[in-house]
Amino acid sequence: MIRAAKAEDRARIVEICLAAFVGVSIDHNIELKLQLAPGSWQEKKRIAIEEELQNLDSVFVAEQDGEVVGFITTKLSGDTGRIPNLGLDSAYRGRGLGRALIDHALNFFKEQGLSLARIETMEQNKIGQNLYPKMGFVEVARQIHYAMKL
Repeated sequence: MIRAAKAEDRARIVEICLAAFVGVSIDHNIELKLQLAPGSWQEKKRIAIEEELQNLDSVFVAEQDGEVVGFITTKLSGDTGRIPNLGLDSAYRGRGLGRALIDHALNFFKEQGLSLARIETMEQNKIGQNLYPKMGFVEVARQIHYAMKL
């Protein structure tokens, strides 16, 4: 079941997010490449997802047997809906829940009268690179990120 997120879901969403983004986060890449303190990327990701959870009207969760097992965040801007974060508990991957969460977000965007949806993924995220085109998303650009220690 997909439903709107509630305040009591926040801790579980953060937990799922931090586990789901291991190896597929820009900040995790920076940490590894520049040999920064292990786990620094997780604090940045935690802060970012907690900011998104300030507006629960645009966050949705997948629930199985009363437990939150996945989430999706959305942002609206002009005529565009963006999906900044999507994550599933690893025990529930491969069951179509990611697709269901994206479908829910896309329907939410349509209900808001938006005309464009955006999502992005990292090169390492093969699941996203496979799923998003199957759902109708078209690759429009690639970006290279650089970082350096100061």
